Amino acid sequence: MLIAGVDEVGRGCWAGPLVAGAVILRNPIAGLKDSKKLSKKERERLAEIIKKEAQAIGIGWVTPAELDNSGITTAVKMAMERALAQINLAYDELIIDGNVNFFPDNLKAKAIIKADDSVPAVSAASIVAKVARDDYMVRLAEQYPEYGFDKHVGYGTALHLEMLKLYGVLDVHRKSYKPIQALLQ
Repeated sequence: MLIAGVDEVGRGCWAGPLVAGAVILRNPIAGLKDSKKLSKKERERLAEIIKKEAQAIGIGWVTPAELDNSGITTAVKMAMERALAQINLAYDELIIDGNVNFFPDNLKAKAIIKADDSVPAVSAASIVAKVARDDYMVRLAEQYPEYGFDKHVGYGTALHLEMLKLYGVLDVHRKSYKPIQALLQ
């Protein structure tokens, strides 16, 4: 039975894209679990294995501006749709991490809470999305070194807030998020 797993990363970030992964695994891969429970080094190692061994991988990106215009729920759906659109393989089941089925018209789709830690294809989706997003944020840090994007990858940390207060809000920031809105006033 082929399972397509889907998960998103970066929902709570103040900056950068929202990213979803979609993965269909060929064979079991040892060590898969929720990307948040893995070290950066372990995520990167597993992402390389997933890229080599998976039957299909899709990564969907939603920009901060798209997220601001559509809201977080619609942005998550868009990212997941974009990731799944890159899967050109028939699957028997589509499992989405969380409690919302973003594909209600797909009879093969179901949402499972903590699927990113219990369903290998969803864990793999979580890992490839997280690594892709983190890599993007490291490249963003080269463009805006003073913001420390390579350290906080867009999350609302004390360092990020300090840099925002010093240097201001960029286009890569999510202006619909309250901490960013507060800085714009």
